[in-house]
Amino acid sequence: MASPQLYHEDKIPSPWHLIWQHFANRPTAMLGLWCLTLVVLISVFGPLLAPYDAEFQAADALLKPPSWHAEGSVEYFLGTDDLGRDIFSRLLHGAHLTFGYAALIVLVALAAGFIIGAFSGMSEGLKSSVLGHLLDALLSLPSVVLALLIAAVLGPGLDNVFWAVGLALLPGFIRAVHNAVHDEMQKEYVMAARLDGANRWQQFRYVILPNVTDAIVVQTTLAFSNAILDIAALGFLALGAQAPSAEWGAMVNQGLDNVLSAPWTVTMPGLAILLSVLATNLVGDGLRQAIAEERG
Repeated sequence: MASPQLYHEDKIPSPWHLIWQHFANRPTAMLGLWCLTLVVLISVFGPLLAPYDAEFQAADALLKPPSWHAEGSVEYFLGTDDLGRDIFSRLLHGAHLTFGYAALIVLVALAAGFIIGAFSGMSEGLKSSVLGHLLDALLSLPSVVLALLIAAVLGPGLDNVFWAVGLALLPGFIRAVHNAVHDEMQKEYVMAARLDGANRWQQFRYVILPNVTDAIVVQTTLAFSNAILDIAALGFLALGAQAPSAEWGAMVNQGLDNVLSAPWTVTMPGLAILLSVLATNLVGDGLRQAIAEERG
């Protein structure tokens, strides 16, 4: 026979559970999350789902309109370009070049910026000032302008895009982490942990890090949308991915010659970029508001 429960035990939800509840209560944030999940799945499985190869050319289907057009065909759902390449297939193949590359660049920039920013925020005196303000001058330039300058020096190509966009995003991560850690270092509970005998690593791991996670999440979502735009901008200006690449920004550039006679060659990759950036911004805005509500 089961023993009766004499005492009622209340389960206290974790901070991240509360943040998820606040996030889930926002329809726009959930819409952005579903769209972002869709783009992630396309980036991973896009080449497997594409009906044609990215470079396949149908000589009898040049500038074919989308399927909903009177002259369109379901065989080419989003139409074809001036070389007879299926735009829908190219968008699926190019998702990992724009969205996937952006995710990789943000992860690397986050890791490097977190290490430098945390070290400078935990330091004192000249070392903290030098590391914390080393890249402040670069913050006066928009990331896309800085990426353009670096790409112009390194030359075109996807490999150089990685360094150009990554270096452009790095100052923002360093500054955000530095400010968050430096502000936490002034709090009374950090002083209490120090008086209790906690060393620098213990102070950072158990006291400071849990309280700067929100700032890191916010900066990461902002950097992610900027990375997508920067990669697409470099591809559009022929400083990033080169033809015949299916990268979305390069696809917009390749369709400019036919923008009047075949506008779908420009609007379709443009809409893909818009959807990715919009979904990322909706998720980031929802996270910021959910974290603010949980902290408040």
